[in-house]
Amino acid sequence: MNNEFLRWLNSDKLDEASKSRLNKIKDDETAIAERFAIPMSFGTAGLRSTMDVGISKMNVYTVGQTTQGLAELIISANGAERGVSVCYDSRNNSELFAKTAASVLTANGIKVYLFDGMRPTPELSFSILYYNCIAGINVTASHNPKEYNGYKVYWDDGAQLPPEHASVVSEKAAATDIFDGVKKMCLEEAKEKGLLVMIGEECDEAFLKAVLDCRLDAENTAKYGNEVGLAYTALHGTGYKLVPEALKRCGIDKLITIDSQMIPDGDFPTVASPNPENRECFEEAIKKIDELGVDCGAIIATDPDADRIGLAIKNDKGEFFALSGNQIGALLIDHIIKIRKKNNCLPENACAIKSVVSSNLFDAICEKNGVRHISVLTGFKYIGEKIKEWAADGSNTFIFGYEESQGYLSAGYARDKDAVGASVLAAEMVCRHYAEGRSVYEALQEIYREYGIFRESVLNVKITGIDPMGLMGEIMAGIRSTAIDTIGGMKVTAVRDYSTGIIKYACGQEKGTGLPTSNMLYYELEGGSAVIIRPSGTEPKIKAYILVRAESESDAEEKTSKCIESCNLLLNK
Repeated sequence: MNNEFLRWLNSDKLDEASKSRLNKIKDDETAIAERFAIPMSFGTAGLRSTMDVGISKMNVYTVGQTTQGLAELIISANGAERGVSVCYDSRNNSELFAKTAASVLTANGIKVYLFDGMRPTPELSFSILYYNCIAGINVTASHNPKEYNGYKVYWDDGAQLPPEHASVVSEKAAATDIFDGVKKMCLEEAKEKGLLVMIGEECDEAFLKAVLDCRLDAENTAKYGNEVGLAYTALHGTGYKLVPEALKRCGIDKLITIDSQMIPDGDFPTVASPNPENRECFEEAIKKIDELGVDCGAIIATDPDADRIGLAIKNDKGEFFALSGNQIGALLIDHIIKIRKKNNCLPENACAIKSVVSSNLFDAICEKNGVRHISVLTGFKYIGEKIKEWAADGSNTFIFGYEESQGYLSAGYARDKDAVGASVLAAEMVCRHYAEGRSVYEALQEIYREYGIFRESVLNVKITGIDPMGLMGEIMAGIRSTAIDTIGGMKVTAVRDYSTGIIKYACGQEKGTGLPTSNMLYYELEGGSAVIIRPSGTEPKIKAYILVRAESESDAEEKTSKCIESCNLLLNK
């Protein structure tokens, strides 16, 4: 039997409820292995897993052990007095895990700024800069299903922990006994000693001011915000308070809120998964709008930790559909550039950023408008790094950053994606198009006519087993060793292997990617299309991103279908 399982079962430090759960699986080797064979891996994205007992699960013991590792990093960086901002979302156990982290940090003599309730992830990032903290912790699993929770760590620039610090936390935590090596302090005692400071309203106001200071077209939003008809759903998450308040301060006081989804609830009772990428998340909103019989220009949805935004609009037949993350990104960057040009406030050194796996439509929009753009690896921390770098050297002025997974940021007040700010920006975009006599759908079609037809799809292949992360590595190694000449009937013109940092062209030439190493393969295809394959950083699945450039809608559909077929064959060997 697994020795670690027995150690937990026999420990007098394990709470009775957890012990009872272990007793129920003591004769089930598979269940034991799932919980105890391999510990959760702490990386730049922190921790993420289902909530349960064991070293591979999210629970107070694994959270405590990881926080002890973080505490040792902070102490070595002389950051105890600067402190750590701690935040959490609406998920089950999020508050418990956040307070566990605060208990461990204060026991190590580290000052903690603990939010007095759930808050959006971008406000946590903002608070690190606002209070000049050495680090930040956010307990969230973003848009994962209700069984999951997570633990994200940020450094003093407000972005997620860089790799060199993440490896230190991982090493220190692994060397810490999960029961006897974790220091803890009662939070009341921490308050009395001045180690725990509760924060809330003051930070909310400062954050909202930072968001609203970034508006580019306040006049049209105030004038048409109520007329165009905007709806909002928080999907039972942390956006329930600040998103409506931000929109109200923009002059939108007739916002249609979806009351059944405005109550924070970690069970997410009205959706299977609180992911605003899915049309299903908009069904409650569409139902309410139909019942009210009102016109609605757009429905805004935010995920549980309010760092991602979804947008549903009506097509030319009057039917609602959910925009993809890339379509939202195209609409927003197009809006930002055009309104900045109109207002004569587009900096000469303006620069926009997207992740490598995001649509090349973004590049086309920037290039035609004379705006510099760059691509970075997946993970918003890489966008945050550029914001920090440019703020320091003045080489570029950041105007927008996005990831296809529906994360957006238009200014440097935070260093992570922000659904509060993106909601304001989206409302502004909708109102501008309304003022100019077009719907958002019509605006999107104009973008395709002006810049070309681009279509994107993501294929997810779930990996199961005791060690899914190890299996994903094997699958990626197998693909890497396979010579691939065509995908979807299109010739491969170059292969970018980000694990080696080398681009190999079909003609035999080679050059560097210019980006940090990552376990990702990027296949450039003839005609400007591409396929990118990478393991997910937060879930046991391999993702294939299909980026198609086409001459027509039918051409786009055909190319996408053929690429999906090729990727399925490649990933399911």
